[in-house]
Amino acid sequence: MTHQTKAELSRLLKDVAEKTGTVVRLTPRGGEETKFPLSYCGDTVDAYLDGTGEEAESKAKLVGYLVSNSDAREVLPDKAEYLRNILLGEGTGWYIYRFLTKFNLTDAPCFAVELLIPKRIEEALAHIENCLSDSPDMVVRMDDMHLVVVKFMEADETPLEFGRFLSQSLYEELGVKASIGIGCEMKSFLDIASSYRQASTAVRVSTLFRSDFKVHTYREYLLVKMLEDLPKDRLKEYMEQFYVESADEVFEDPDMMETAERFLENSLNISETSRDLFMHRNTLMYRLDKIERITGLNIRKFSDAVTFRVITILYKLLNP
Repeated sequence: MTHQTKAELSRLLKDVAEKTGTVVRLTPRGGEETKFPLSYCGDTVDAYLDGTGEEAESKAKLVGYLVSNSDAREVLPDKAEYLRNILLGEGTGWYIYRFLTKFNLTDAPCFAVELLIPKRIEEALAHIENCLSDSPDMVVRMDDMHLVVVKFMEADETPLEFGRFLSQSLYEELGVKASIGIGCEMKSFLDIASSYRQASTAVRVSTLFRSDFKVHTYREYLLVKMLEDLPKDRLKEYMEQFYVESADEVFEDPDMMETAERFLENSLNISETSRDLFMHRNTLMYRLDKIERITGLNIRKFSDAVTFRVITILYKLLNP
């Protein structure tokens, strides 16, 4: 390797150290250090970094990858942009690996939470950052109304509990009502983009059923997503099979639909639904009776409730 090439490599290693925190030397220092081959401009030299074991080997692989790519100095954006790219599914496994290494994060089971924030999004972002300050969890602003939290799994807290904590905290501290969607837990941060897509779907579909400003999991809407992925012609065919005459009278009545949706969300519990809607029990019973009279479906029965749910999903997908 020529003197000029070695000088260029030294400058590149300095740049890598600034971006990743990993210091690599071209001469040995002695003691506990890892020696590894480093290829640059067709030449190979011995390189050294402090420490031994798996962590040191991982850092060596990262540095080797960065040095061997001519655009290595431009593949490490700031943390927020980096995380946004990962959530949007941009970049390979190496791209994600570099992110974990640069910000000293350990790959672990995690999930994504999307928050639809109708107002004061900058204050909401700052508040959530403060809440997460003592953890490896991260929050990033995606656009003018959406934040995403990446939450690493903890044994003493479920995803739903975490979502409810965010909802309550934002409302109590800022008076902000957020619609929150929770994606499925992923075994590795490498799959966080899938969890983000699920969380985003949960938020979007919740508005379809007038369930905004609440916490919803992707699993709640799995049936909706399955039907949504079918061709429109197939949905129309199913609707014709399920359709009950005069059902539009229920579907087009916001009060009747809210009553039905809350009743289904509350596991067909009369008392809970009455409290949730601030409605007298007799008024609730009257509305449920009216739904049965119009559709022929007694949604107090589980089988009829399932049928009503499917018809409702088909109707909303065909009449957005």
